[in-house]
Amino acid sequence: MPVSRRTALATMPLLLSSLALTACGSGDDGSSSDAGGKIEGSVSFQTWNLRANFKDYFNGLIEDFEKQYPGVEVKWVDQPAEGYADKLSADAAAGTLPDVVNVSPDLSYPLAKAGVIMNLDREKAAAKFKDEYTPEAWTGNALPGLDGTYSYPWYLNTGPLFYNKALFTQVGLDPEQPPQSYDDLFDAANKMATESKGEIATLASTPNIEDFGRYGVALMNDDATRFTYNEPKGVELLGKYKELYDNGGLDSQALNMTPEKAGQKFLEQKVALNPGSAHDLENFKKNAPALYKNLGITDAPNNTGKPNMYVMGMAVTEQSKNKAAAVALAHFLTNRKNQESFAHKVAIFPSTAGSLDKPYWSKDDGSEEGRIRVASAKMLKGAVNYTPVVMTDEMKTVLQNEVAKALQGKKSPKQALDDATAQSNELLQQS
Repeated sequence: MPVSRRTALATMPLLLSSLALTACGSGDDGSSSDAGGKIEGSVSFQTWNLRANFKDYFNGLIEDFEKQYPGVEVKWVDQPAEGYADKLSADAAAGTLPDVVNVSPDLSYPLAKAGVIMNLDREKAAAKFKDEYTPEAWTGNALPGLDGTYSYPWYLNTGPLFYNKALFTQVGLDPEQPPQSYDDLFDAANKMATESKGEIATLASTPNIEDFGRYGVALMNDDATRFTYNEPKGVELLGKYKELYDNGGLDSQALNMTPEKAGQKFLEQKVALNPGSAHDLENFKKNAPALYKNLGITDAPNNTGKPNMYVMGMAVTEQSKNKAAAVALAHFLTNRKNQESFAHKVAIFPSTAGSLDKPYWSKDDGSEEGRIRVASAKMLKGAVNYTPVVMTDEMKTVLQNEVAKALQGKKSPKQALDDATAQSNELLQQS
């Protein structure tokens, strides 16, 4: 299932003019709504690569919803992960989007810009549910420059940073004091490289846009029309990575490292730090028992006091013929009871207010899985979605390529980031 952000629909044809916004929502008694009609009729909702593992769960939700609203018939559509963005784009252009669609902010942005999905903050009946969700989740689904939140928050995710206590001890670092800030990280990485004579790297990957965000770099202007990560703080971060690359603190293959290869490096104890999730624990336990025995778990370093998070939502289509029922369904799918139930079935986190204070997410049960779950849930309080919603995979590749040139000494950090932002801003204008 998707727990991270996907490619933005940057090339979605803006063929649909903005539709007139009409008041809509779900009535508390299940019979009427602020949309001016009863909650009835046929509605469809679309998820993203979930049927294979959660068929019974969603069929149960549909049954419960139809019992609560006898006049509504629900159809569930599930699309594969591959090509999901293209499918949304095609359906939006054709006017055939389901009534409720599972989106991440980058996927909702072009739909909202085209007037295809509902601005919840402008709809009386939709906005009244705002306080049922955490402020972080509601804000995480807000879209810069479009003045509103366009999907009900659904599940959240984040992850801890794993580190190898044995490697820390080997070079004289305190295994119980992992780096908390980027200064701590660079100090530890430089010592790791020096003391190991370049044989042990601390990091396996070059910095991505989330690293710039956690470092405290202003990534874009306020209305998301121009990238700004070439500011002095961004240049400073890339300069520090250049130092790491030169002295062996950054793995020599980092320029071509995929997340999977970086994970394998950590598994083989060739790098000291790597991000991960509870899903990695069984792999460590089975395939790297020595690593598992010395596994440290901490938050990813940041200079902002705000960890990173990934968010998913349920958006309501403006063209829905039964909008009152669609709003009711989107709210039902993302209400506290149903979010908490879903988050007990898979390693995700509910976005509903008060859920993360429950013992399952706040009390360590003594297991490693429980430790990661509690640590991650704690990180979500105050977390933000650092990756700009308008940043496409092509723009991420531009940044990656320019970072590589700076690390290789082909360009200065400033020139590399100036060129990366210039290219990305041009792509942004084209979209």
